[in-house]
Amino acid sequence: MPISVKTPPEIDKMRAAGRAAAIVLDRLAKLVAPGMTTGEIDRKAGEYMAELGGSSAFLGYRKFPGQTCISINEEVVHGIGGERRLAYGDIVKIDTGVVLDGWIGDTATTVACGAIDPETERLITATKRILEGAIPFAVAGRRLGDLSYYIETEALRQGFGVVREFVGHGVGRKLHEEPQIPNYGKKGSGPKLKPGMTLAIEPMINLGAEGVRILDDGWTVVTSDGKPSSHFEHTVLVTENEPEVLTCLPLIA
Repeated sequence: MPISVKTPPEIDKMRAAGRAAAIVLDRLAKLVAPGMTTGEIDRKAGEYMAELGGSSAFLGYRKFPGQTCISINEEVVHGIGGERRLAYGDIVKIDTGVVLDGWIGDTATTVACGAIDPETERLITATKRILEGAIPFAVAGRRLGDLSYYIETEALRQGFGVVREFVGHGVGRKLHEEPQIPNYGKKGSGPKLKPGMTLAIEPMINLGAEGVRILDDGWTVVTSDGKPSSHFEHTVLVTENEPEVLTCLPLIA
């Protein structure tokens, strides 16, 4: 399948969806506290999206039952909100996709619920910085594999495992578009990036081994060794110059 290249009016709509997703994610992250249930966070996600004139890109996607994905500790991605209460020392991954005027912004973060152990804190900090370091590779003329290679190399250099079964992706009118964006790869490989491409870049990094498995709910992905995992994501626009992060919080004058 060809990689979608958005027109300037479509990019404006992507910017609006990205801003909405960033606002929702920021509000949800601030809810993380001991005693809060994942179901309460999920319900708030739906409310916040509706307030902004949007809706969930996840709810009903391949029959996913939640407004957003909420994954705890060893859960990597695709966790489903429910009755589980957050405990002091948990780490919480929130992945949010917002549909606004037919276009999608997709973003994720990892939040500590109170104080956490130093190694898990190192994992979260490293994953965030790896995403920040990968974004500058999303420039016109570069190969996608350069970005993937950077994520893998940086994670392995710091002693972490890189999830291979789940990857980033293009995003636009559909939640998952071409290209797939692995968090591992070879320099100089993959498609050449062009202005107007919109990419959901999302390192999924484990404190231990790279292996994962899916729980009986058919959705929740957990580490094979039970060690914590961290996940960050931004929707990024490829331009002629520097990449533009579409899921940053809007500046307040």
